[in-house]
Amino acid sequence: MSVHATARITAAPDGRGGTALPVLQSAGPLALRRTRAAAVAHTGTPAAAAPARVTVVGAMSAPLGGDRLALEVAVRDGAALTVDAAAAMIALPGRRTGDEPADHAGYDVRLTVGEGAVLHWLPEQLISVTGSDLRTRTRVELGPTARLVLREEQILGRHGEAPGTLTSRLTVHHAGRPLLDQQLALGSGAPGGWDGPAVIGGHRAVGQLLFVAPEFEEKPVVARLLGDTAVLTPLAGPGALVTALAPDARALRRVLDDALAAMYR
Repeated sequence: MSVHATARITAAPDGRGGTALPVLQSAGPLALRRTRAAAVAHTGTPAAAAPARVTVVGAMSAPLGGDRLALEVAVRDGAALTVDAAAAMIALPGRRTGDEPADHAGYDVRLTVGEGAVLHWLPEQLISVTGSDLRTRTRVELGPTARLVLREEQILGRHGEAPGTLTSRLTVHHAGRPLLDQQLALGSGAPGGWDGPAVIGGHRAVGQLLFVAPEFEEKPVVARLLGDTAVLTPLAGPGALVTALAPDARALRRVLDDALAAMYR
C-alpha cells in the first residue's frame, strides 16, 4: 500500500530573540525533530531572531513507488531556521501489480521565507536505486529581503549498482518574480544522453548549492571554476548557484562543503 503524507514546519520569532516552532507536524515516513541549533552562516545583516533547527528522521523506508510525500516549510518574517536530515533518502522500487509497471513515487517540497528571514535547507543525499522511479519538485517563495542556502545532492545508484529513474525540478521565486527554474532527468528512464559529456559525463553524483541574499542584487558574485567539475555562477537577481559533479557521494559533499565555506570567507 502506498503512503500519502504531508509534514509541516512553521518557524516564527518567539519575542525573546529566538525562533519558535509553532507548527512541527510529522507525517508518514517524515518524522520531524527539533534538535540543537547550530550557528546559521549567512551574508550580510543577521536575522532578527536566533535560529532554530529541525532534523528530518526517516520513520520508515521511503519513498517507494506509489508514495506521495510532501514537506511544507514556512519561515515567517524575521525568523531563522535550519532544516537538515539524519540520513540519506533512498528512492526504492514500488510493488508491481501483475504485468503493470510500478507507479512512480513523488516528493514535493514547498519552502516559504518571509521578510528578513533566513532558511538553510540542507538535506542529506537522495539515492536512486535500481528499479526506482522518483519525481521530486522543490518550490521556493522568497520575500524581498529573505536569505536562503539550499543544497541538493543526487546519487545515481548504490555501490556497483545502476540507478533507477530520477526527475527533479527546482523553482524559485523572489519577491514574486522568477529567479531560477530548472529540471534534470537522470537514470534508466531519462531521455538518451543523460550520462553523456553534455550532462553528467559518466559521473555518479550531481549536486548544487543555491545562495540568495539581498546584497547579491547590487554586487553579484564573480563566476569561477571550483575545481575540475564544479562552477559558481551569478543569477539574474540576488542569487548565486554552485553546480558540481563527482564520482561518488563523499567527493560531492567535499566539493559543496568547500564552496559553502568559500562563500562566507
